[in-house]
Amino acid sequence: MTTSAAVRVAIIGGGVAGLAAAHRLRALLGPSAEITVLEQADRLGGKLRTVSVAGVALDVGAEAYLSRRPEATDLVAELGLTAELTHPTEAGATVRAGGRTAPLPRRTFLGIPADAADLADVLSPAGLRRVAEERRLPPLDLAGADVALGPLLRDRFGAELADGLAEPLLGGVYAGRLDALGLRATMPPLAAALDRGPTSLTAAAAAVLGPPRAGAGSVFTTLRGGLGTLPPLLAERAGATVRLGTTVRELHRTEAGWRLALGARSSAAGAHAPAEPVLEVDAVVVAVPPPAARRLLATAAPAAAAAYAGIEVASMAVVALAFAPSVRLPHTSGVLVGAAERDDAGRPYTIKAATHSSAKWTHLDGSATVVRASVGRHGDTSPLRAIDGLDDAELIAAVRADLADLSGLAAAPIDAVVTRWGGGLPQYGVGHVDLVAAIERAVAEVPGLAVAGAALHGVGIPACVATGDGAARRVAGQLGTARELVRR
Repeated sequence: MTTSAAVRVAIIGGGVAGLAAAHRLRALLGPSAEITVLEQADRLGGKLRTVSVAGVALDVGAEAYLSRRPEATDLVAELGLTAELTHPTEAGATVRAGGRTAPLPRRTFLGIPADAADLADVLSPAGLRRVAEERRLPPLDLAGADVALGPLLRDRFGAELADGLAEPLLGGVYAGRLDALGLRATMPPLAAALDRGPTSLTAAAAAVLGPPRAGAGSVFTTLRGGLGTLPPLLAERAGATVRLGTTVRELHRTEAGWRLALGARSSAAGAHAPAEPVLEVDAVVVAVPPPAARRLLATAAPAAAAAYAGIEVASMAVVALAFAPSVRLPHTSGVLVGAAERDDAGRPYTIKAATHSSAKWTHLDGSATVVRASVGRHGDTSPLRAIDGLDDAELIAAVRADLADLSGLAAAPIDAVVTRWGGGLPQYGVGHVDLVAAIERAVAEVPGLAVAGAALHGVGIPACVATGDGAARRVAGQLGTARELVRR
């Protein structure tokens, strides 16, 4: 028996993970495959978004990716965009710790040092002594368990390092709380080093960082035109049918493949109710945040849905401000702000980080001076930080007050853009690695199904691309096997 029907694959979610899956599927399945990307929003890209602020193209989602992981750079090369890659200037970052702003130490692993001396500019003498003593504390043996970072770091290094350095760094990455983030998901190289034998966090950090190297190159990379240019190009190269503003309400396994019920549930009743639009496909890639993934997989992969339910999410906002070109920024790439930090009046800062974008990136040195600030932490109910309770004007005013205090930016902006990211930032809590393993085990038992996205193996762009690539290879491999069985 033979068949000439084209393979049909639906990708639920038009973020970078879903689009990377579409791109790889086209290469694996060939030109005849029907690839459909279904995105609930009115635009592609998920957390990749570039907007115009006073004529400057500025990223208001992810602004860069880690250079040391190859997946994003390799994908950019496949798309022919290597010449568009650029790196930050030499301007260094700062951190607001203990009521003062200091240079961010360059040689730590997310705030954990290989040598206490590297923190001399950030910690007090008492804080430095506490860090230096960590090597001499009773041996640390996790016995394979996961632990919360906050209690671990305070116990081993003291509150000064935990709350003044590690918390701002990790809060910037995850929009989360140090006390709720798990070691194994947020710092897998450090956890692996501890499992291999070092009995202190300092020794484990030294093993991860290796010896100091001169000229190691930039840690971060971005595209000159903004990372928001990547999603539409991925969709175009994938030759995918893109359906924006489309909600996948239900996902069902059928004898032939999958049936997707699209759109909101109709309120019409009786025999004359309109038929719900459906999409019939051979395979599905689910690349959406945990709440949506839980709902979609409830019937097809209930164990995966239950594990997704264990992953909490956070909301945040990015406030982009443009100033006149004559406005000068501090010669730093920005400032990270700990949750406990206050201004001289005792007022908590609203922002958790500010990027001096025009100082950080040479390609933004143009028609305006631009800055972006991040607001929002998981579980934060402070009136000055609860972004759901602040309208755009209030957010802008709060950010301006913080920037005036932290960066000396007292000028009035000539343009402002507020971008809200509601409920889409997964929290890598204690036991996250086990939840992801449960998701992947459950999905592996369901033919023609794969998952991808930031909730799995990392929130950065390379990690998301890797999950999309892996999902595509799983689906393509299964479809190839199924086609061979049909032909026989």
